[in-house]
Amino acid sequence: MQTAVNLRGVKKSYGAGEARVPALRGIDLDVKAGELLMLVGPSGCGKTTLISVIAGILDQDEGQCSVFGRDMGGLRGAQKALWRGSTLGFVFQAFNLLPSLTAAENVAVPLLLRDVPRKKAVEKAREMLERVGLGSRTESRPSQLSGGQQQRVAIARALVHEPRLIVCDEPTSALDHQTGASVMELMRSVALGGERTLVVVTHDARIFSFADRIAVMDDGRISKIVDSASQL
Repeated sequence: MQTAVNLRGVKKSYGAGEARVPALRGIDLDVKAGELLMLVGPSGCGKTTLISVIAGILDQDEGQCSVFGRDMGGLRGAQKALWRGSTLGFVFQAFNLLPSLTAAENVAVPLLLRDVPRKKAVEKAREMLERVGLGSRTESRPSQLSGGQQQRVAIARALVHEPRLIVCDEPTSALDHQTGASVMELMRSVALGGERTLVVVTHDARIFSFADRIAVMDDGRISKIVDSASQL
Protein backbone atom coordinates (compact mmCIF):
# COMPACT_ATOMS: atom_id res chain seq x y z
CA MET A 1 0.00 0.00 0.00
CA GLN A 2 1.24 3.48 -0.90
CA THR A 3 2.48 5.75 1.88
CA ALA A 4 0.67 9.09 1.96
CA VAL A 5 2.67 10.75 4.74
CA ASN A 6 6.22 9.89 5.78
CA LEU A 7 7.85 11.51 8.81
CA ARG A 8 11.36 10.77 10.01
CA GLY A 9 13.02 12.40 13.00
CA VAL A 10 10.71 15.41 12.93
CA LYS A 11 11.42 17.95 15.67
CA LYS A 12 9.78 21.30 16.35
CA SER A 13 10.26 23.80 19.17
CA TYR A 14 8.79 27.17 20.05
CA GLY A 15 10.76 30.09 21.47
CA ALA A 16 14.50 30.37 21.88
CA GLY A 17 17.17 30.06 24.54
CA GLU A 18 15.88 29.36 28.03
CA ALA A 19 12.33 29.99 26.80
CA ARG A 20 12.59 27.25 24.18
CA VAL A 21 9.80 24.67 24.49
CA PRO A 22 10.07 21.41 22.51
CA ALA A 23 6.75 20.44 20.89
CA LEU A 24 7.90 17.50 18.74
CA ARG A 25 10.84 15.40 19.92
CA GLY A 26 11.68 13.20 16.94
CA ILE A 27 8.54 11.87 15.26
CA ASP A 28 8.71 8.80 13.04
CA LEU A 29 5.37 8.01 11.38
CA ASP A 30 3.98 6.53 8.19
CA VAL A 31 0.36 7.19 7.23
CA LYS A 32 -0.98 4.82 4.59
CA ALA A 33 -2.87 6.11 1.56
CA GLY A 34 -6.58 5.45 1.97
CA GLU A 35 -6.59 5.09 5.76
CA LEU A 36 -8.08 7.12 8.59
CA LEU A 37 -5.40 7.62 11.24
CA MET A 38 -6.36 9.23 14.54
CA LEU A 39 -3.85 11.08 16.73
CA VAL A 40 -4.78 10.98 20.41
CA GLY A 41 -3.12 12.09 23.62
CA PRO A 42 -3.30 14.74 26.35
CA SER A 43 -3.54 18.45 25.59
CA GLY A 44 -0.14 19.97 24.87
CA CYS A 45 1.47 16.73 23.70
CA GLY A 46 2.14 18.06 20.18
CA LYS A 47 -0.80 16.76 18.14
CA THR A 48 -1.79 20.07 16.56
CA THR A 49 1.85 20.95 15.89
CA LEU A 50 2.32 17.61 14.15
CA ILE A 51 -0.65 18.00 11.81
CA SER A 52 0.41 21.59 11.09
CA VAL A 53 3.80 20.28 9.93
CA ILE A 54 2.10 17.62 7.79
CA ALA A 55 -0.16 20.29 6.28
CA GLY A 56 2.75 22.61 5.49
CA ILE A 57 1.46 25.31 7.85
CA LEU A 58 4.55 24.98 10.07
CA ASP A 59 8.11 24.07 9.09
CA GLN A 60 9.89 21.48 11.21
CA ASP A 61 13.23 22.38 12.79
CA GLU A 62 14.78 19.00 12.04
CA GLY A 63 13.88 15.81 10.22
CA GLN A 64 11.97 15.07 7.05
CA CYS A 65 8.28 15.31 6.17
CA SER A 66 7.03 14.12 2.78
CA VAL A 67 3.42 13.91 1.56
CA PHE A 68 2.67 11.69 -1.44
CA GLY A 69 6.38 11.73 -2.16
CA ARG A 70 6.70 15.53 -2.06
CA ASP A 71 9.32 16.85 0.36
CA MET A 72 7.46 19.55 2.31
CA GLY A 73 10.75 21.14 3.33
CA GLY A 74 11.43 21.92 -0.31
CA LEU A 75 8.28 24.01 -0.76
CA ARG A 76 8.30 27.74 -0.13
CA GLY A 77 5.73 30.53 -0.17
CA ALA A 78 3.49 30.38 -3.23
CA GLN A 79 4.56 26.79 -3.97
CA LYS A 80 3.30 25.65 -0.60
CA ALA A 81 0.03 27.58 -0.95
CA LEU A 82 -0.54 26.02 -4.38
CA TRP A 83 0.19 22.55 -2.99
CA ARG A 84 -2.29 23.03 -0.13
CA GLY A 85 -4.96 24.27 -2.53
CA SER A 86 -4.70 21.20 -4.73
CA THR A 87 -3.86 18.44 -2.25
CA LEU A 88 -5.06 19.35 1.23
CA GLY A 89 -8.30 19.83 3.12
CA PHE A 90 -7.91 21.16 6.68
CA VAL A 91 -10.57 21.33 9.40
CA PHE A 92 -9.33 23.88 11.95
CA GLN A 93 -10.40 23.60 15.58
CA ALA A 94 -11.38 27.30 15.52
CA PHE A 95 -13.30 26.76 12.21
CA ASN A 96 -11.64 29.83 10.53
CA LEU A 97 -14.80 30.75 8.62
CA LEU A 98 -14.93 34.14 6.90
CA PRO A 99 -17.61 36.15 8.75
CA SER A 100 -18.70 38.23 5.75
CA LEU A 101 -19.43 35.17 3.57
CA THR A 102 -22.43 32.86 3.61
CA ALA A 103 -22.01 29.19 4.48
CA ALA A 104 -22.07 28.29 0.77
CA GLU A 105 -19.52 30.96 -0.08
CA ASN A 106 -17.22 29.77 2.72
CA VAL A 107 -17.40 26.20 1.46
CA ALA A 108 -16.79 27.35 -2.11
CA VAL A 109 -13.48 29.09 -1.26
CA PRO A 110 -11.18 26.11 -2.05
CA LEU A 111 -12.86 25.73 -5.44
CA LEU A 112 -12.61 29.44 -6.23
CA LEU A 113 -8.90 29.34 -5.39
CA ARG A 114 -8.58 26.65 -8.06
CA ASP A 115 -10.30 28.92 -10.61
CA VAL A 116 -13.57 26.98 -10.68
CA PRO A 117 -16.29 29.35 -12.03
CA ARG A 118 -18.18 30.98 -9.16
CA LYS A 119 -21.61 29.62 -10.11
CA LYS A 120 -20.31 26.06 -10.33
CA ALA A 121 -18.28 26.42 -7.12
CA VAL A 122 -21.25 27.67 -5.09
CA GLU A 123 -23.50 24.98 -6.55
CA LYS A 124 -21.04 22.26 -5.48
CA ALA A 125 -20.69 23.92 -2.07
CA ARG A 126 -24.47 23.78 -1.58
CA GLU A 127 -24.43 20.08 -2.46
CA MET A 128 -21.74 19.43 0.15
CA LEU A 129 -23.63 21.42 2.78
CA GLU A 130 -26.65 19.24 2.04
CA ARG A 131 -24.52 16.18 2.74
CA VAL A 132 -23.51 17.50 6.16
CA GLY A 133 -27.13 18.32 7.03
CA LEU A 134 -27.04 22.06 6.40
CA GLY A 135 -28.96 22.30 3.16
CA SER A 136 -31.36 24.82 4.69
CA ARG A 137 -28.56 27.10 5.98
CA THR A 138 -26.55 27.72 2.81
CA GLU A 139 -27.23 31.47 2.88
CA SER A 140 -26.56 31.91 6.60
CA ARG A 141 -23.44 33.70 7.77
CA PRO A 142 -21.25 32.20 10.52
CA SER A 143 -22.71 34.55 13.18
CA GLN A 144 -26.12 33.07 12.44
CA LEU A 145 -24.97 29.50 13.00
CA SER A 146 -24.38 27.50 16.17
CA GLY A 147 -20.92 26.17 17.00
CA GLY A 148 -21.90 22.72 15.76
CA GLN A 149 -23.24 24.14 12.51
CA GLN A 150 -20.06 26.15 11.97
CA GLN A 151 -18.08 22.95 12.55
CA ARG A 152 -20.04 21.21 9.80
CA VAL A 153 -19.47 24.14 7.42
CA ALA A 154 -15.73 23.81 8.11
CA ILE A 155 -15.88 20.08 7.39
CA ALA A 156 -17.80 20.66 4.15
CA ARG A 157 -15.15 23.21 3.10
CA ALA A 158 -12.39 20.66 3.72
CA LEU A 159 -14.11 18.02 1.59
CA VAL A 160 -15.58 20.06 -1.27
CA HIS A 161 -12.51 20.08 -3.56
CA GLU A 162 -11.89 16.34 -3.04
CA PRO A 163 -8.32 16.65 -1.70
CA ARG A 164 -6.05 13.62 -1.46
CA LEU A 165 -5.20 14.41 2.19
CA ILE A 166 -7.66 15.67 4.79
CA VAL A 167 -6.34 16.83 8.16
CA CYS A 168 -8.77 17.54 11.00
CA ASP A 169 -8.21 19.14 14.40
CA GLU A 170 -10.99 18.00 16.76
CA PRO A 171 -13.67 17.74 14.04
CA THR A 172 -16.40 16.57 16.44
CA SER A 173 -15.58 18.78 19.45
CA ALA A 174 -18.65 21.01 19.00
CA LEU A 175 -21.03 18.21 17.97
CA ASP A 176 -23.36 15.97 19.93
CA HIS A 177 -22.74 12.24 19.71
CA GLN A 178 -25.29 11.51 16.98
CA THR A 179 -24.17 14.40 14.77
CA GLY A 180 -20.51 13.60 15.39
CA ALA A 181 -21.05 9.99 14.35
CA SER A 182 -22.92 11.01 11.19
CA VAL A 183 -20.15 13.48 10.28
CA MET A 184 -17.48 10.79 10.72
CA GLU A 185 -19.53 8.39 8.59
CA LEU A 186 -19.73 11.10 5.92
CA MET A 187 -16.00 11.74 6.08
CA ARG A 188 -15.23 8.06 5.72
CA SER A 189 -17.59 7.63 2.79
CA VAL A 190 -16.62 10.82 0.93
CA ALA A 191 -12.94 10.76 1.71
CA LEU A 192 -11.95 7.13 1.97
CA GLY A 193 -14.33 6.06 -0.78
CA GLY A 194 -12.05 7.95 -3.12
CA GLU A 195 -8.91 6.44 -1.57
CA ARG A 196 -8.15 9.67 0.18
CA THR A 197 -6.27 9.83 3.46
CA LEU A 198 -7.50 11.30 6.73
CA VAL A 199 -5.43 12.33 9.76
CA VAL A 200 -7.70 13.27 12.66
CA VAL A 201 -6.66 14.80 15.98
CA THR A 202 -9.28 14.04 18.63
CA HIS A 203 -10.01 13.68 22.32
CA ASP A 204 -13.44 12.22 21.50
CA ALA A 205 -13.32 8.53 22.45
CA ARG A 206 -16.80 8.12 20.96
CA ILE A 207 -15.36 8.26 17.43
CA PHE A 208 -12.30 6.04 17.94
CA SER A 209 -14.15 3.17 16.23
CA PHE A 210 -14.00 5.05 12.91
CA ALA A 211 -10.19 4.84 12.84
CA ASP A 212 -8.18 2.29 10.89
CA ARG A 213 -5.27 2.96 13.25
CA ILE A 214 -4.75 5.13 16.34
CA ALA A 215 -1.41 6.79 17.11
CA VAL A 216 -0.95 7.76 20.75
CA MET A 217 1.16 10.87 21.45
CA ASP A 218 2.76 11.90 24.73
CA ASP A 219 5.22 14.73 25.37
CA GLY A 220 6.09 15.31 21.72
CA ARG A 221 6.55 11.65 20.86
CA ILE A 222 4.44 8.82 19.47
CA SER A 223 4.35 6.22 22.20
CA LYS A 224 2.43 3.52 20.31
CA ILE A 225 0.21 2.82 17.32
CA VAL A 226 -2.73 0.43 17.67
CA ASP A 227 -5.36 -0.98 15.33
CA SER A 228 -8.36 -0.45 17.60
CA ALA A 229 -9.49 1.47 20.68
CA SER A 230 -9.57 -1.77 22.68
CA GLN A 231 -5.75 -1.83 22.53
CA LEU A 232 -5.35 1.63 24.11
